[in-house]
Amino acid sequence: MSKYQLYKESVLQYSQLLSHRGYTVGTGGNTSMLIEGENAVAITPTAMDYFGIHIDDICIVDFDMNLLEGKFKPSIETKMHIEVYKNRRDVNAIIHTHQVYASIFALISEPIPALFDEVTLNTGHCIDIIPYALSGSQQLSQNIVSQLKNRCNCYIIQNHGALSLGMSIENAFRNVELLEKISRTYYYALQSGRPINKLPYSVVARLCKKLYEKQDQEIARKKSIQP
Repeated sequence: MSKYQLYKESVLQYSQLLSHRGYTVGTGGNTSMLIEGENAVAITPTAMDYFGIHIDDICIVDFDMNLLEGKFKPSIETKMHIEVYKNRRDVNAIIHTHQVYASIFALISEPIPALFDEVTLNTGHCIDIIPYALSGSQQLSQNIVSQLKNRCNCYIIQNHGALSLGMSIENAFRNVELLEKISRTYYYALQSGRPINKLPYSVVARLCKKLYEKQDQEIARKKSIQP
């Protein structure tokens, strides 16, 4: 059995759950996990339907893009995932989706403000728009990295889809669901033509402080176990 077996199982499980919940279709999107203690990731293979892949099809790729395990090519956006892990040390899992309501805002380039307590507590003070670049390109990776300093956990990629981050694969998936909730409700609220009630700044600041404390704790934990 591969030493990466548990990572592969989790990536496969949550990738299939994304399809089951309708957050992506066919071969769209990708899921990855950072390998604890290594500069490597477990990630879905490219251009394969999630319900047609098996545990052994999940790829293990190091930060230099070398394939350590797997029979197929890793996702075309593997480099994008790696750059996120390099620049956000609190992140241990990434899910890229083409979910419907978040994709609406990808088309109109409209950021989503802080509207609900539980969403803000988990995803941060806003859901920003990342400028468009071709899938798998270095430019897309650069565009994403330039936004990561806001310490949020969800982003919308212009004319593309969404990116959800987490300290665990469970966190990342929860953020996918919270992103779709806020995208859907904000969309309908905008359709009403009435003023949108946003969370007060003081509340957003308190909620984000709690999020940042968790992120800092995870960064410190990782530093403590480094050889």
